[in-house]
Amino acid sequence: MNIDLTGKTAVVTGSTAGIGFAIARGLADAGAAVVLNGRRPDAVEASVEALRTALPGARIQGLAADLGTAEGCRALVAAYPDTDILVNNVGIFGLKDFFETPDDLWETYLSVNLMSGVRLSRAYLPGMARRGWGRVIFLSSESALNIPADMVHYGVTKTADLALSRGLAKRMAGTGVTVNAILPGPTLTEGVAAMLRDEQQATGLPLDEVAARFVKTHRPSSIIQRAATVEEVANLAVYVASPLSSATTGAALRVDGGVVETIV
Repeated sequence: MNIDLTGKTAVVTGSTAGIGFAIARGLADAGAAVVLNGRRPDAVEASVEALRTALPGARIQGLAADLGTAEGCRALVAAYPDTDILVNNVGIFGLKDFFETPDDLWETYLSVNLMSGVRLSRAYLPGMARRGWGRVIFLSSESALNIPADMVHYGVTKTADLALSRGLAKRMAGTGVTVNAILPGPTLTEGVAAMLRDEQQATGLPLDEVAARFVKTHRPSSIIQRAATVEEVANLAVYVASPLSSATTGAALRVDGGVVETIV
């Protein structure tokens, strides 16, 4: 299967590290011109240079903007008014008991995890429809289906992403534009590695083994019994972004290692 995105442009939000960076790299490796995004200019610059070094000749640009704000979304659209592929990846997560989660934290999570995708999809979808081709991908989570008791606020935003992606897919019916959501499970990102660092130092075990122990303890329904790599998640995203996925839309596509206990 040959995925060729030559001539396509892609905007990947929250892409200076983790799953977002892996998706950006995968899209660029397939030939797309890619725009990276993060909040910090130094992180964006470093990520752009890293991709240009890894993929000589790739067309990589970047913009620092806080997409948890309307102003940040406007700045991104002003700098890059059109795209063929939009990956709504930017997101935040963190443990917090429901009864200790104040309104302002709820609003922050909704602004970053949901409203960034609302605003950017509203800006970019009309152009895709006019051109008769486009891909919008939301990075949701298995937590959208298995709402975590220790971060209800996060799970709710990821469920909202599913509803938004399904509704937008219906809204774009017949245009040649597809909208889908990807649901990663436990994935060994830099953030997860930082969370596990103390245990790794205490046990002296390799990071992937510590991550596997975490999955077996906290996500015992996992079938692969380990954390996924960011590349494994990115592989699905690159396929969904490609012309090969033209009959897939309105879908919640799981790359969760079998964590979710449903057949469909």
